[in-house]
Amino acid sequence: MEHRNALIVDAELTEASGYAERDAAKEMLGRQPPRARRRTLAADKGYDTADFVADVRELGFTPHVAQNTTNRRSAIDSRTTRHAGHSISQRIRKRIEEPFGWMKTVAGGRKLRYIGRQRNRAWFLMTSAVYNIIRIAALDAATA
Repeated sequence: MEHRNALIVDAELTEASGYAERDAAKEMLGRQPPRARRRTLAADKGYDTADFVADVRELGFTPHVAQNTTNRRSAIDSRTTRHAGHSISQRIRKRIEEPFGWMKTVAGGRKLRYIGRQRNRAWFLMTSAVYNIIRIAALDAATA
C-alpha cells in the first residue's frame, strides 16, 4: 500500500504458511521499478527477522518494521528507529487493514469463492483494483 493516498500498489494471494507473507512481500518489492530515492517498507513484528530485513535493504528499501523484542533481539536497530519517519510509518501502516476489511465485508471475500488458487488470485487482484477505483473516486471528491 502506498501511504499518502492509501492505494494498493501490489497484491498477491498466497497459501497460508509461516513464511508466505514475507516471501510474497519480497517478491512484490522485487517487482517495483527502481528509483533514485530510497523507499520505505512498513510492517508489523512478524517481519522482524534478520533475513527479511537484510533482503529488504538489498532491494533498496528501508525496513520500517516494528521491533520484536519478545525473548529475542530485534533485527531493526537504531539506524532505523532513530528517525522520525520510522514512527510515522508505524502509525500509518495500520491503514493496510482497511482494504482487507472492505474486501471481506463489502466485496464478499470472507470465504473463498472458487476452487483453485489461480481463480481466487484473479478475484483478489480484481477486487484490489476495484478498491483502488473507489478510493480514487473518494480522493477526487475530497479535493473538489
